[in-house]
Amino acid sequence: MRVLIVEDDKDIRALMRTSLSVEGFEVQTAVSVSEASAMLKHAMPDVMVLDLGLPDGDGVDLVRQVRKHHNLPILVVSARHQEAQKILLLDAGADDYLTKPFSVGELLARIRVALRHRGTTVTAAVTVYQLDDLQVDLQSHEVLCKGQQLHLTKTEFNLLARLVRSCGKVVTHRQLLVDVWGDEFVDHTHYLRLYMGQLRAKIEDNPAEPRYLLTETGVGYRLAAV
Repeated sequence: MRVLIVEDDKDIRALMRTSLSVEGFEVQTAVSVSEASAMLKHAMPDVMVLDLGLPDGDGVDLVRQVRKHHNLPILVVSARHQEAQKILLLDAGADDYLTKPFSVGELLARIRVALRHRGTTVTAAVTVYQLDDLQVDLQSHEVLCKGQQLHLTKTEFNLLARLVRSCGKVVTHRQLLVDVWGDEFVDHTHYLRLYMGQLRAKIEDNPAEPRYLLTETGVGYRLAAV
């Protein structure tokens, strides 16, 4: 799922980007109406989260522009409290309106609702995992094993995070390669074997007989269910 965040406030943009990425969304950002318009011409996201007060125009114009050709969910976030403003945006084609300040949890829930109304069901991703001696917190980027913090490379962490978000379920080789490395690496299965071996060496007591990082022969990998 791809999300386009259109927000000129650096701190809010960074917070939303981090939080949505942890949930498994592919996040793109824009800081103006013109930048967002240019990005929409090349790749249409699944959801757009839009601030109103942008440096080169008002978000309502972008809502109207998108609605002429596309049906993607649009969530407006703004510090404006006036009822008339909310009605204007909803009538222009926005799906929902959140008033700043808002919680990230509420934003995520409203994104899931907006997608569900389009026929796409998205469940909340697992972001905290704890089983026996292994603890993983995707928000804080912290991995503990037997109470000791593990130092993972960026790729190792991203691979583990992808398995955490689907904990207990098999994730195919193809999906892991696409989500962790990108579409162009879909045939590079040796990457997956190499990094899974490195993860197991750091996490498992006996990498040859893993407790957490399980192999589904010929299909993919699965993180043991909590």
